[in-house]
Amino acid sequence: MSSGKVTTFLFFVLALVASAILTLGTAQTAATSTQTIQHRNDAAAAAAFEAIIPVLHHPRCMNCHSSGDYPRQGDDGHRHTMQVRRGPGGTGAGVVGCSSCHQDHNLRGPHTPPGAPDWHLPPPAMPMIWEGLSDRQLCELFKDPGQNGGRDPQQIVKHMQTPLVLWGWHPGEGRTPVPMPQTEFLAKVQAWVSNGAACPAYLSLRP
Repeated sequence: MSSGKVTTFLFFVLALVASAILTLGTAQTAATSTQTIQHRNDAAAAAAFEAIIPVLHHPRCMNCHSSGDYPRQGDDGHRHTMQVRRGPGGTGAGVVGCSSCHQDHNLRGPHTPPGAPDWHLPPPAMPMIWEGLSDRQLCELFKDPGQNGGRDPQQIVKHMQTPLVLWGWHPGEGRTPVPMPQTEFLAKVQAWVSNGAACPAYLSLRP
């Protein structure tokens, strides 16, 4: 066989291999897409999100996600003392930074400064305020990378597992912890994402 024919034959074989790889990749993509569609359950996703709404509106969450350029305190959500402000990065303004009082753990004793790693408010460019939003609006905020810190739904699941979020179940003496079991909350968040992250259809307003 001449060198020209060998080259042609090798080119033909390589073309067949490339075609087979492309076909296999397309089939796998289609199978994955079909599997995703088969597992999508809008009703289950919406129900899972609605189940976590009471947690999101609990004072341990709302004190950092309510309206205003400042954090709140207590179960009544009163304005933080000492004129604490959000600041350009969410860590306080001027000399009154969050780290001035808040450490990476709760201080001992009732009503002493609470703490967790990375203690801060959302920054002003993306404050994640959900006070007054309907269930659907809050869900859409959670899904929007332009409003949620650039996170996709699976990254929301990871965020909910961070020490700062989980602090709500261990807020220190004198504070009411989140009543829903932590494991149940995390399971509901995962169920919301696993079922397609659909949102409630209605616009029931929340405080």
